Amino acid sequence: MDRATEEQSDYAAELKVALAAAEEAGRMLRARFGDTWRIGVKGEDGDVVTELDLAAERIVLGRLREAFPEDRVWSEEAGVLAGAADRTWLVDPLDGSNNVAIGLPTYAVGIGLCVAGAPVLGVVHEPHTGATWHAVRGGGTYGRGGRLGADGEGPVLAAGPVPAAGPVPAAVPVPAAVPVPAAETLPPDVAVPASSPRLVVAWTQGHSVRKDDALAEALRVALERRTRRVLALWAPLLGWSMLARGTIDGFVGYCAEAVDFPPGALLALEAGCEFRTLEGGPFRVGFAGPDTTRCFVAGRPGVLDRLVALTREAVGAAVA
Repeated sequence: MDRATEEQSDYAAELKVALAAAEEAGRMLRARFGDTWRIGVKGEDGDVVTELDLAAERIVLGRLREAFPEDRVWSEEAGVLAGAADRTWLVDPLDGSNNVAIGLPTYAVGIGLCVAGAPVLGVVHEPHTGATWHAVRGGGTYGRGGRLGADGEGPVLAAGPVPAAGPVPAAVPVPAAVPVPAAETLPPDVAVPASSPRLVVAWTQGHSVRKDDALAEALRVALERRTRRVLALWAPLLGWSMLARGTIDGFVGYCAEAVDFPPGALLALEAGCEFRTLEGGPFRVGFAGPDTTRCFVAGRPGVLDRLVALTREAVGAAVA
């Protein structure tokens, strides 16, 4: 048995339950997406909670508590459910509530397990497409096409000519092969090469961040000015799945939320991505501590140094 298989087997029962819980919640969310339901406001920042959040949470918590009654659970809406402190399940039953509230089908279900504070299992399910990604520490990240990352399948640009859009009439000769387009014009599901002069990055910030936070503003401005595109999805779990698949280059977080961070970050870690602090120092993925401990840069090795150079400069300008 190789190391990846051994690591997967160590948490096989937990993975099976987490996958089933996320996908059951996802089916419910998709089925009820177009319905009318109540929306409430929580916290001073105006974040929302919907009936769907609570319904999805009941599904996930029910499965986890039945299968692992001794474990502690920290869920987005229910808070902390007491249990063994060395094993903590993290549950975001509807990541992207603000999107759902305005009818935008950009949301996910996230479930993670941390042991001794470190993530060992992560599941991200996207109800709108039915896609699920999962990772177990040391065992790699997997999606519909198999294993992701440097040692797995991942998105691959096939060799050969790029076909023209639309049907080609039989009477019209097919033109000669055209060269593969530059990185900036690649289709969205194709990984951007590390040598691309402009990068696509995801951005997330925690609910505790004020609108007048100078460092958050400096980081956002630097990213907007010096990358090709910044994705502020309001559903960071989707950004993590994109980074793991290689369809974006990096992820920058400022005071990220504790519940959804470890499950998503583990997908990226196990797909070969690396993490640094905003100033380039070592960074450990976890959920403990204040939000200020979750400020990070993540990316594939070929682009991480370039992103860190950008964030380090922004930090220096903000504190000068």
